[in-house]
Amino acid sequence: MNSITILLADDHDVVRRGMKMLLEDEEGIEVIGEASDGLEAIEKVKIMMPNVVILDLTMPKMNGIEAAKVISEEYPGVKILIFSMHHNKEYIIKSVENGANGYLLKDTNKEELLRAIKVVSEGRKYFPPEISEVIINELLAKTSGTQEETRPIFEKITPKEKQILGMIVQGFNSREMADKLFLSIRTVDNHRANMMKKVKAKNTADLVKMAIG
Repeated sequence: MNSITILLADDHDVVRRGMKMLLEDEEGIEVIGEASDGLEAIEKVKIMMPNVVILDLTMPKMNGIEAAKVISEEYPGVKILIFSMHHNKEYIIKSVENGANGYLLKDTNKEELLRAIKVVSEGRKYFPPEISEVIINELLAKTSGTQEETRPIFEKITPKEKQILGMIVQGFNSREMADKLFLSIRTVDNHRANMMKKVKAKNTADLVKMAIG
């Protein structure tokens, strides 16, 4: 099995060193390059074609959001994982809109970082619950703002159900959601069933369609 190749892009040398030390002994993961700004990250992607770029947001010359846009458009096979200290709605939404496949906060633990790398390398999305909630709230707000009749439906969804709905939209299965949210699979399935009943969805696909408008 081929290793997942990683490019680290962060303007702080100590952060890159720490990330490299954290990842270099992991089986199946190989750090093949580093960049200290967005422009350098794009140049390194062009040369090295990593599987995953781990991008900081606040970098000189070109920030992570701008770099993500270029990379996602010019090198769609390269997956982008934002690694940032910013738990900020604007940064999160702009990252997703500009091609980010995942978004992690810098206080995340090693286990979640490794899980995120694996998930985005497979072409899936990875957003932890606190980030997923921001994204799904934005989706629901847009839906409510454009379709007046949908407001009562989504006002009935609890914060926990919004987290789960966000993860359903990303393609997580019940076991993955249970592990991330520290719940039992049965509890996750109950939340799913409750949401479907509240919004009168026939199935999970129906639920996703309602979420993304």
